[in-house]
Amino acid sequence: MTIDYRLANINDLEKIVLLVQCAIRNMEKNNIDQWDELYPVKEDFENDIINGDLYVGIIDSEIAVVFALNQESDEDYKKGAWVYPERSYYVLHRLCVNPLFQNRGVATKTMKYIEEMLKHKGIQAVRLDVFSKNPYSQRLYAGAGYVRTGTADWRKGRFYLMEKYISE
Repeated sequence: MTIDYRLANINDLEKIVLLVQCAIRNMEKNNIDQWDELYPVKEDFENDIINGDLYVGIIDSEIAVVFALNQESDEDYKKGAWVYPERSYYVLHRLCVNPLFQNRGVATKTMKYIEEMLKHKGIQAVRLDVFSKNPYSQRLYAGAGYVRTGTADWRKGRFYLMEKYISE
């Protein structure tokens, strides 16, 4: 399976919003109350597109995955006991696999793509947060070598802060 990654554009916005809404319904079926009508919303993705931070992965002309990468983080990230605080890093936000493509290795391939892309930019670490009640995402990130560095308690509950060193 080949995934073609590119920056998202404004023409992708409606498809991304529908994809995320389907993913939210899918998460709710699995008792994962992580996202809702307040977050993430269309404006979050629109701002990501405007800022050049939103990427899509395409399989067979369909958006299979979407994610944002930038150096922005919530204030609670300061609580993290980051293993590599002096290293350059990016933060992964809103990784979402289209339910039509779940359980096919899309997220794993996407994590590898993200790390390789950032390595080529000279970035040394990736940071992210994962919902404590989302075992699927926790397995994905732990399996990819991310380690917990702290916690943040937000509106939906506890999130684990995670980090991975990706290059010299």
